Amino acid sequence: MLKRVAIVTESFLPQINGVTNSVVRVLETLKQNEIEAMVIAPSSQSPKHLGFDVHTTAAISVLQFPVAMPGPGISKLLEDFAPDVIHVAAPFMIGAQAIAWGQRNNVPTVAIYQTDVAGYLERYNLAFAKPILEKIVGGIHFGATLNLAPTKETAQYLRQIGGGKVEVWGRGVDLDLFSPKNVGDAETQMIRSRIAPPHHKVIGFVGRLAAEKQVNRMIELMDLPNTSFVIVGDGPERAKLEELFRGRPVLFTGALSGLELARTYAAMDIFVHFGTEETFGQTIQEAQATGLAVVAPNMGGPRHLIEHKKSGMLADPFVPNGYRNLVAQLLASKGLRQEIALGAARSVEGRSWAANNAKLLQYYQDALTASGALRLERIELA
Repeated sequence: MLKRVAIVTESFLPQINGVTNSVVRVLETLKQNEIEAMVIAPSSQSPKHLGFDVHTTAAISVLQFPVAMPGPGISKLLEDFAPDVIHVAAPFMIGAQAIAWGQRNNVPTVAIYQTDVAGYLERYNLAFAKPILEKIVGGIHFGATLNLAPTKETAQYLRQIGGGKVEVWGRGVDLDLFSPKNVGDAETQMIRSRIAPPHHKVIGFVGRLAAEKQVNRMIELMDLPNTSFVIVGDGPERAKLEELFRGRPVLFTGALSGLELARTYAAMDIFVHFGTEETFGQTIQEAQATGLAVVAPNMGGPRHLIEHKKSGMLADPFVPNGYRNLVAQLLASKGLRQEIALGAARSVEGRSWAANNAKLLQYYQDALTASGALRLERIELA
């Protein structure tokens, strides 16, 4: 029976990204199901989260990402907590240590593949290192009892690089928070008035402002008539983007959360995403749940979330004006925007975090069963 889960994550609060968001939602599910949990992470806002202990470890910055460093303290924490399952989020340094500890101590590990670190190397002019890093990532995941990837495509990729047993587990979306009902909200209209004059359409982006998100490509849209832009998020590229867009009708809000974030989505007419290395695309789901027409690249995670011209628009990122042409079509036709917005909201029905994480709890049980069968096999062989 599942009673105790240790979560070892390469990212946690106050860092805001897909890994952190997913871990926070998993902790909420564990709390609701009265399952004990502990977190080991490179950072934390507090020694407690939802009443669960959060332990921090040393970290260094690599390619603008905080990388947690392994050490004997991590093994001691796991030993003292005695988990039934170890949930390893985006495993790299401390994730690899947790998986190895689980192997030595017959504790099943469930590793979550979330970040295409190898793919990012090309954007940072380090493509020569990609085969080496793929071998490392594959080796880390191979040691886990079970690996979970967000789409069939990423699952296949993880298998190809030697990632062992892989199943598909996506991401949920808060359907109460992100909803079309926010559009008519008075606070939403106030936010919209800060972004744009009454006769403008609002085009927006939400996410971490890092090179791999390619937010700089928003400039391709900025001479479209009667448009204003909002960029929600923070990160290492913010200063460069503010300089690039200086003098343009762009509002940078910084990182937002909760109702303020939900209302800022609702203040948009069109949501754009330019990242071609996304393994999933959580902000796309949030925009869809809000009832927005979304334009995103026909690559990676977005093409698993969007049915072209039904729940969004998929652009070829390598074709000149690929994004611009689709955004222009949406601006020119209110009927098309409304049709796609309706399809977008319908596409995420049934993807609540509760439904999504119920599958995760079953995967934990599967890992427990697989681990128990392996122990029995070892005993019989002995």
